[in-house]
Amino acid sequence: MDVREATHDDASGIRRVAEASLEATYAGQLGDDIVDAAAEEWYGGDRLDDRLDADDVVYLVVVDGDEVVAFSESELDVRQPEGDASGSSAGVAAIQWLHVHPDHRGRGFGGRLLERTEAALFERTANRVEGRVLAANEEGNEFYQASGYARTGERTLDIGGDSYTEHLYVKLPEGNAAELTEEHEVEDGTVFVAYDERERGSRAPFYAAYRTQDRQRRYGFYCAACGSLDTSMNSMGRIQCESCDNKRKATRWDSSYL
Repeated sequence: MDVREATHDDASGIRRVAEASLEATYAGQLGDDIVDAAAEEWYGGDRLDDRLDADDVVYLVVVDGDEVVAFSESELDVRQPEGDASGSSAGVAAIQWLHVHPDHRGRGFGGRLLERTEAALFERTANRVEGRVLAANEEGNEFYQASGYARTGERTLDIGGDSYTEHLYVKLPEGNAAELTEEHEVEDGTVFVAYDERERGSRAPFYAAYRTQDRQRRYGFYCAACGSLDTSMNSMGRIQCESCDNKRKATRWDSSYL
């Protein structure tokens, strides 16, 4: 067994693993039509080639013999510290997918792949690694919890016209003291930005902002591209910064994908 960076030669193996894993894990929850459409959207056409070439994407594969049996797809994102014009940034990494082919589960491939994925992300300046799993995927939730991830929250997703809960997880590198909640002053008081509740943006992430440190009163979103809290969200969940052109990018389960 070998864990290494993926190449374009691995594309067909990645697609095969993704299709089998999505079918085994989610078809019973979401239905075959949604799973088939998701696999085609994410791993068909040019998208996979573009992702393999992207500088902010880390793709690792597990190869057993000559066969790809598992892979992880992760994204690196950054936020600009408030008041810092130097261009320095703190890295945030999100594991978008970690798939093991159903025929090769139970052999420890998932755990070893996760360890190598974390190491690769931390080496690329990530100060934390995030994972997201549908609540109904009990095996996936247990996997993150057993791997030292802390569950930090949840959010509601619209998938194929139905609502599903997704659990949010985070893991810090050993010895890291990163603050996951940060105070920001606004005209009418203080808000608390939660750096473990992130939405992907076209220029930089959006982070959830709250009126209270216990995160009981929602305020809105903090734009990491320009440091503004002047953001809006429409009824379709589209977030936009009113101070710059940063917009929320579609996530893996957005209805716009399917």
